[in-house]
Amino acid sequence: MPSHRYRPVHERVEVPAHHRRWPSRTVTAAPLWVPVDLRDGNQALADPMDPDRKRRMFELFVAMGFKEIEVGYPSASRTDFDFVRLLAERDLVPDDVTPVVFTAARRDLIERTYASIEGLPRAVVHMYTSTAPTWRDVVLGQDRDDLRAFITRAAGHVARLGEGRPGVRFEFSPEVFNLTEPDYVLEICNGLSALWDASPDRPVIHNLPATVEVATPNVYADQIEYMHRHLDRRDGVILSVHPHNDRGTGVACAELAVLAGAQRVEGCLFGNGERTGNVDLVTLALNLHAQGVDPMIDFSDIDVVRATVEHCNRIPVHPRHPYGGDLVYTAFSGTHQDAIKKGFAHHERRAAELGVTPDRAPWAVPYLPIDPRDVGRDYEAVIRVNSQSGKGGVAYVLGAEHGLDLPRGLQIDFSRAVQAEAELSGGEVTGERLWELFRAAYVGRTGPVELLRWKVDDAGGEHVFTGDFAVHGAGGTRGEGTGVGPLAALTAALRGLGHDVEIVGYTEHAVPAAGRAAAGEESLAAAYVECRVAGATAWGVGLAASVLTAAVDAVVSAVNHAAALD
Repeated sequence: MPSHRYRPVHERVEVPAHHRRWPSRTVTAAPLWVPVDLRDGNQALADPMDPDRKRRMFELFVAMGFKEIEVGYPSASRTDFDFVRLLAERDLVPDDVTPVVFTAARRDLIERTYASIEGLPRAVVHMYTSTAPTWRDVVLGQDRDDLRAFITRAAGHVARLGEGRPGVRFEFSPEVFNLTEPDYVLEICNGLSALWDASPDRPVIHNLPATVEVATPNVYADQIEYMHRHLDRRDGVILSVHPHNDRGTGVACAELAVLAGAQRVEGCLFGNGERTGNVDLVTLALNLHAQGVDPMIDFSDIDVVRATVEHCNRIPVHPRHPYGGDLVYTAFSGTHQDAIKKGFAHHERRAAELGVTPDRAPWAVPYLPIDPRDVGRDYEAVIRVNSQSGKGGVAYVLGAEHGLDLPRGLQIDFSRAVQAEAELSGGEVTGERLWELFRAAYVGRTGPVELLRWKVDDAGGEHVFTGDFAVHGAGGTRGEGTGVGPLAALTAALRGLGHDVEIVGYTEHAVPAAGRAAAGEESLAAAYVECRVAGATAWGVGLAASVLTAAVDAVVSAVNHAAALD
């Protein structure tokens, strides 16, 4: 790799020496989030949004609670201009939402931008110019003084057109801020703060983009803190950031920038944007949520958010995307599954101890940074089974979908069969297939013994089991046995028919409502029996309306299971 062609960051980025304070700070409140999907994100699409897709995306932003929304670059395309006019003419912007319109620092484009917002009671006119040395030299052909004068003239025109319109505020972006000399950016921004008369009741936004990521996030944080501490009229300035993701650290850049004094973050849902994208507002906001800080944006149905963004962008969201991907709350690994299963059980107990519902209890489940239900996911897909899964994962799926609480020994026994199935198929074992395998192995297992009719009588402290059996296909065989309980009497009857059966483990429970519904029963009991049959250990499971019937069925299934193991 020809790495020698590239200059290290310390030779490209100047950061004035100062005693940094951001490393010791914590974030206790959300910044102002500004989605730029309709402008910056839209410019990065192979198939830019049509008016219907733009409107659908805008309505999503409003429903989620965004208070500033960049709605377009009206001087750049007729579609963007018409969309802004649609918002104005049909009064589609709620009273608590401010649209932002983007323009280059050119007189005719600024005028076109103002024409687009005519009739809107509130708007931010966002003017940009690239300021970094390479852009000045290669793209613009202007030195520092010439470019500063150019920006000032354009900003003056923005101010004149905004006279008498107190609902219009101003924003400036020195594009490629992170590669621009800090003193130069500060000089320009302070000049515009004075020109636009920045004040607390009509603040100016200075938006400082990491247009092309070139450094580790701490460098960007140092640059932002320098601006935060040296900007004039600081109480009349909203310090905003717009990180891109060229190094894959856009989220980290934004988070450290907020620690360094940024009050506003521009980005896109799921990170769409040129090259590797804009910073991802979904990850940023839900990272705060996971720290106990209200993100002030509603992600309670993240699948609807994702579906809308995918429709509008025509770009799929990666299944491993933080918080929003199909697989992000899913565990296939046996170790993870076991920890999650135990974590859910602990969470339920903790909620009961606190006297609150599980959705109100403090969250501390291994491997899941937030409760999937916070974002509208359910628990059914948290644990999925393949060849890497273990007993805990298998048991969790049967518990979640069918209400079964398998004993540990049965978990181990069944997981071997599931792993064999997964290795044979080479893929995931679905919940439906898992249930088929479980029933075939343990529930109502057919084999050499079939119990046709039976009854149990209590004979003064002893139980008598009487049944009609079909043994090895021969029907009409009567079996009878006595014991201290119904199952002891059953095993005695089976021994009389030549089947040496000993029960070594037994558990039972009522199946909860979800499992009963899956089985189509109003009431259902589950019984699990571990038997030693002619020296071999085998499991059987019974599911029936009564506990006794379930237990009897489980013993017979265990006998047939043992026969299949020979």
